[in-house]
Amino acid sequence: MQWARFAQQMASMARDLLAQPSVGSTLERITDSAIDLVEGCDAAGILVLHGTKVQTLAPTDQLVIDSDRLQERLKEGPCFDAARTKEGVFRIPDFTVEQPDWPSYAPRAHQLGVGSMMGFLLYTDDEDLGALNLYSGKPGAFTEASELAGWLLASHAAVAFSSARSHAQLEHAVATRHTIGEAMGILMGSHQLTEDQAFDVLRRYSQEQNVKLREVARLVCERGSLS
Repeated sequence: MQWARFAQQMASMARDLLAQPSVGSTLERITDSAIDLVEGCDAAGILVLHGTKVQTLAPTDQLVIDSDRLQERLKEGPCFDAARTKEGVFRIPDFTVEQPDWPSYAPRAHQLGVGSMMGFLLYTDDEDLGALNLYSGKPGAFTEASELAGWLLASHAAVAFSSARSHAQLEHAVATRHTIGEAMGILMGSHQLTEDQAFDVLRRYSQEQNVKLREVARLVCERGSLS
């Protein structure tokens, strides 16, 4: 690997990641970059673990989805363990040989077409854990240089992913506040309420009906009232 050229590609990729317009496009750019930048990588995806439930994000190939579903069903596998145990990185050179840590997953993964794998922990957020996972159809495809490249990619990806999620959350919060304000205005105009009284009406309805406040506000905006 020519490291000067790789460094230029990594810098360009990092800028591109931060310029993506959404969380989804950021994730797709991460997994596409893995194939472009990590020697030996044929497919990539991000596995998010919600408790024991697995979610696959931005897969570049059906193999990624099949592998994640297999790990969820068996409750074992390297990606599953990396996310759950918060291990920073793993590399499995050869799926044609026995893997004692995953006796059920490994032979089935090989049948799916997995020859070797690497994975990198991306983030931990309360109960949600995520890892960037790289696949090759060939045994021995990933070298130490591949691992270093993957680790550098994952480091940039984690920052970009966190930034994209924070931006999306902020946009959602602003949109929610705008909707609540609009609903309060409707109630104030139609029932001659003060601002505090209008908000109290929304809050009480939310508690009594066990509906989130933003959903109550959306209903008022759509219907013009709570009735």
